[in-house]
Amino acid sequence: MRAWWCGFALGVVGLQRQAALPGWGGWSALVLLACMAGGAAVWALRGARSVTAGGGSIPDWLDRWVWLSATFSAHTRSRIGWSAVWIAAICAGFGYAAWRAEARLAVSMPSAWEGRDIDVVGSIKGLPARDDKGARFLFEVESADAPIAAFPRVIQLSWIARDAPAPLLEPGARWQLTVRLKRPHGNANFGVRDAEASLLARNVRATGYVSAPATAVRLPGNARGVGVVFDRWRAALRARIDRVLADAPHRGIVVALAIGAQDEVSAADWLLMRGTGTSHLVAISGLHIGFVAGLAGWLAGAVWRRSGFFGSNWPLRLPAQVVAVTGGALFAGVHAALAGFNVPAQRALWMAGVVALAFISGRNIARSAVLAWALGLVLLIDPWAVVSAGFWLSFCAVAAILFAMSGRPRVQDHAQHREEDGEDGESSRFMRLRSALRRRVRAFVERLRSAAHVQFAVTIALAPLTVYWFAQIPLIGPLANAFAIPWVSLLVTPAVLAGVALPAPFDAYAFQTAHALLELLAAGLRMLSGPAWTLWRLPQPHAWALAAAVVGVLWCLAPRGWPLRWAAPLTWLPLLMPAPPGPPHGSFRLTALDVGQGTSVLVETAHHALLFDAGPGPESTHAGERVVVPFLQAHGVTALDTLIISHADSDHSGGAPAVLDAIEVRQMVAALAPANALWRSARQRGADTLPCAAGQRWQWDGVGFEMLWPDAGPLQGKPNAHCCVLRVSTLPPAALASAADVRADAPRMSALLTADIEAPAERTLLARDRAALRAQVLVVPHHGSKTSSTEPFLDSIDPLVALFQVGYRNRFHHPNAGVFERYTARHIELARSDTDGAVRVDVNPDAAPDLNGAALTLERYRDTQRRYWMDR
Repeated sequence: MRAWWCGFALGVVGLQRQAALPGWGGWSALVLLACMAGGAAVWALRGARSVTAGGGSIPDWLDRWVWLSATFSAHTRSRIGWSAVWIAAICAGFGYAAWRAEARLAVSMPSAWEGRDIDVVGSIKGLPARDDKGARFLFEVESADAPIAAFPRVIQLSWIARDAPAPLLEPGARWQLTVRLKRPHGNANFGVRDAEASLLARNVRATGYVSAPATAVRLPGNARGVGVVFDRWRAALRARIDRVLADAPHRGIVVALAIGAQDEVSAADWLLMRGTGTSHLVAISGLHIGFVAGLAGWLAGAVWRRSGFFGSNWPLRLPAQVVAVTGGALFAGVHAALAGFNVPAQRALWMAGVVALAFISGRNIARSAVLAWALGLVLLIDPWAVVSAGFWLSFCAVAAILFAMSGRPRVQDHAQHREEDGEDGESSRFMRLRSALRRRVRAFVERLRSAAHVQFAVTIALAPLTVYWFAQIPLIGPLANAFAIPWVSLLVTPAVLAGVALPAPFDAYAFQTAHALLELLAAGLRMLSGPAWTLWRLPQPHAWALAAAVVGVLWCLAPRGWPLRWAAPLTWLPLLMPAPPGPPHGSFRLTALDVGQGTSVLVETAHHALLFDAGPGPESTHAGERVVVPFLQAHGVTALDTLIISHADSDHSGGAPAVLDAIEVRQMVAALAPANALWRSARQRGADTLPCAAGQRWQWDGVGFEMLWPDAGPLQGKPNAHCCVLRVSTLPPAALASAADVRADAPRMSALLTADIEAPAERTLLARDRAALRAQVLVVPHHGSKTSSTEPFLDSIDPLVALFQVGYRNRFHHPNAGVFERYTARHIELARSDTDGAVRVDVNPDAAPDLNGAALTLERYRDTQRRYWMDR
């Protein structure tokens, strides 16, 4: 079964990497291949057993050469058989995941009903998340007044607190709401997690908001079901913790350890734990489930053995060991439900269940088989678990422990026991005590060595995955986890569980104790995370570098005696290589990120990087910390030579604090009022600051930069009137190195970044220098608003490529239909972030012409990185 479930998992992973689901031809080929592989497996494995079984299957009159040939044939057939098993399992996993995907994607929100008011009746599903802006929650729909044949069963809604705060939304409560929905859509960027995959995994087939809060009606009764019972229990526990800890700084961690809800963990705690590699401790992980299951099993067995005190003889009817194992597995299920059945909790639950069934049935099952069964059960329930980091981190950590410990047999010191037994009468009580103490010390040292080996194995195994998912390696991670794991597992978690089990007012003491222990832990982690070198930033590795690192992990953790183990670190060199070099000298690369309704553009030259705007911040979509910073880190941008904030509107400047916190910024140029807090924040982090003004020029690596707008002086009027407008131009080979001479040399190719300028600023720029506006690439002014992109302005630029940075079905209805038609009528190559995701443009004058006869290369994320769930 290990080969089957591992092959099944490979098939599921393969399906989730597909750009489209298989059609009739694909299904036919898949079924045919599975049948052929299954037949080959049966033929080969049965034949191999019959040949190697002996007992007359080989006639006595055959000579030795014939017998050796038959044995070799058996081994060959065995290898063929197991290869066929793998192929059949891969086909089964691929087909199962495709079937589940077809069924889930069959339910979708028609485009014609997006943005229209719909009355729905249903119940609150799961735990709502609340903040000062309102509430976010899942809604299980019972009925809707829209004539849609397959209306989404589960939708994700926001209740925005405008005139009044959002009401109390309890799990299972039934409501009638007026909502506006849209198809599930997420930001699509290179190196950043796919939000649409997460929505699909949770079966969310539409998202939206409560459009008429005043007409919302709380209906009588509640939804029924086991899931609702656990959700209400989780909500009650969260309310208890909130009452006890109120505004305590680490309250969110206590909530996360109690019920698995991580939405209340503060940003400061997340930053500290990610920097020290201890963020896994926030989740109710397999370690916590195993601890709880072991404790529950011990208590159940102890009570069962002592049933004689109650006048019963239960152990005579059912062994206490069976009761202990069964009780531990059942309590693991309860705790996993309390955690919301996240992937690590599911893995631990299924492993506990398989072990319990094997023990009860009297079978001895290998630990690797237990893990394989858990892998298969998790993917049978949720084939989309493979798109989450938790799946890979959880299963790979356990697999690394099993693999590393497989070559460390436990040997007892029998010689020591014989020596102690032979002392007879000559040994005194002191000698026996000394021997007992020596044994305990040796056992303790052996446990420490084993724990250190486990920690080493997990650290080595998860390092490549940490780089892939988070673009970093916390160098102090092993040291931080060495005391954080036992501290949380042996002290904090039991205190939280005691608070869960105890009634009021005794639960308050337990929760307060847990919070005090977390304060001590946070203080220790801050001491470790002080120096900047403790966090090693690395670019997201390519597939071949990740594969080489995996081989190195297996090589390094192989049992003792494996040849050339010292050479294993050499396979990690591709993983540790710096970011790939930028564009060639004299060219530049422009990446317009998909940040929703907002702007953020990265401009790269051979050795420099400039970020133009940082997208929305916490007041909107948190794109600065969710998209911009992860993209920069995955792309290997550890420092920005210049950060330009075009103006104060939040969809351009809101993400700047997140960028300043996470990325080294050497210079910030902005069109902001002197009192704006970003100036002070940038200076505190060591960045030079400069107001942007027309006439500023510099060059990097044969590429010239020139600020065209606004004029120097006090900022007047609304922010759109004084946006920074930047022109990026390649320079001819004869261009002089002096920045003062850049303007004298005519640029060969240009890109124009216009922020939110409107018609008055466009007219001023036209009157000032029409030739300076000529550009092959244009980031469209004001997201395509009707107040910008005037006809004369477009004629003077004459772009080949125009990039619209707009949010999907944004409330401003950008781009304006008339403005979009102006671009279309000029036969300009258009790219939109709402339909194309992030767009990358390489401008290289020395390259062969690619786009409309120009040396431009255009890459759309949703074309090159397409997955089957996009636009479905």
